[in-house]
Amino acid sequence: MTDAHRSGTADLIAFARARSPFYRDLYAHLPADVADLTRLPLIDHTAFWQAHTVADSRLLTGPHTDGIVFKTGGTTGMPRISFYTRPEWRAMAQRFGVGLLAAGVQPGDRVANLFYAGELYSSFVFTLNLFQEAPVTTVQLPIGGAATPEQVVATMRDFSATVIAALPTSLSRLAREVVDTVGSMPLIRLALFSGEAFHDDQLPLIKQAFPNITVRSIGYASVDAGVLAAPVAGEFDNRVHQVLAPEKVVELLDPVTGEPIEEPGRPGRVVATDLVRRLTPMIRYPVGDLAEWVDFPSRTFRLLGRAEEGARVGPVSIFLEDLRTLVTETDTGGRIGGLQVVVRHFDGRDQLTLRLADSTPQAAGRELLEAAVIEQLDVRRPLFTDQVARGAIHPVAVEWVGPGGLAVNPRTGKAIRLLDERLG
Repeated sequence: MTDAHRSGTADLIAFARARSPFYRDLYAHLPADVADLTRLPLIDHTAFWQAHTVADSRLLTGPHTDGIVFKTGGTTGMPRISFYTRPEWRAMAQRFGVGLLAAGVQPGDRVANLFYAGELYSSFVFTLNLFQEAPVTTVQLPIGGAATPEQVVATMRDFSATVIAALPTSLSRLAREVVDTVGSMPLIRLALFSGEAFHDDQLPLIKQAFPNITVRSIGYASVDAGVLAAPVAGEFDNRVHQVLAPEKVVELLDPVTGEPIEEPGRPGRVVATDLVRRLTPMIRYPVGDLAEWVDFPSRTFRLLGRAEEGARVGPVSIFLEDLRTLVTETDTGGRIGGLQVVVRHFDGRDQLTLRLADSTPQAAGRELLEAAVIEQLDVRRPLFTDQVARGAIHPVAVEWVGPGGLAVNPRTGKAIRLLDERLG
């Protein structure tokens, strides 16, 4: 760590302790001059979001009087709100923009933005601002995710689009429309995706619709943690990204022991710190992903999937604590003794499976309880239901097992909260 980097870390910690009641309490037991990130506790997601609500926030370092607000939905009906000042938002777009050249954007590209807008979603707005601040000239086509496939194809043809920015599920749906209607669109040479993983089984249909296309990650970011890493030029493994240092700090921590990882090829939880954001400090925030270092000195890493904080099912974020709360509140009789979330991918789509441990030996009554859980998921997470209806993801599935039927960590014997079977 350089002296400038160490100084920036010390300034951020001191600022957060002085201005944010949440961080003041979290760091109350630490020395006043602490400046080493590794000496700080990790953010606990439950405590963090309980302290940061729409009506009242103990996290903010001051009033939010200029900037923008976004949210990511939680299944409990308590959305997670992210506040950015205007300078923070612009600086984030400018910093992320350097990755567009590495991803393959060229001067004069005509970019069809198919991300979702409105309802405080961030992807469309951020992509729009990203290209406005980009170090390469482009023409933007702000089509949006709500447009029908027919409208998207017509607009892209009318304005000779060369680049698509979209969720992988949106890209797959669009490819089907192109194949079924106009056959192919050879002008499209690049697709930039984010928000969910891109799977190899999605590529044949996409290549059929867009024969000259290359599919690349637009970069690594989240609404909560902000921008973190950019794609690497010449690297066509879309999971590989390089940390946007020095402003962003990414740590990989052993999932069991919590120890820092520096050697390549060893999976760890992604923990992020943003040295720039001040209104909503993000200091050692677990992003919810697993990754491994490709090259530690250059801070290049490969994403491996979701960790235990949450699951990404197609374009939908599902937070594990929210799911646990939903199941507990629905199971008024206390029948379910444990919950395990399994995410699978088949037939080109993701599926969320709830594995429920039945504390009773009788099968009677399971169907009613299962239906009630699914109904509550529909009520509390309408985006999930909407994406099922659109054919972007499979309907939720439920698996019943006995009290000992949940998969466990062989080293600790603890039940594994999330099994991401897409990694196999």
